[in-house]
Amino acid sequence: MQAVKQAALNTIARLPEDANMEEIMYRLYVLENIRRGQEDAAQGKSQTVEEVLIDIQTW
Repeated sequence: MQAVKQAALNTIARLPEDANMEEIMYRLYVLENIRRGQEDAAQGKSQTVEEVLIDIQTW
């Protein structure tokens, strides 16, 4: 997996030159949440679609 700092730099580099701080922070927020989700999935800490649908039915 790519180093977190390098991934952040790559994400920022792909933004348009006129991107504001709010957009930069949002993109980094999304990137971090994707990274966490991938890490959880790799560790078996995720649920199948079927499990989620069962959970939703109990709400």
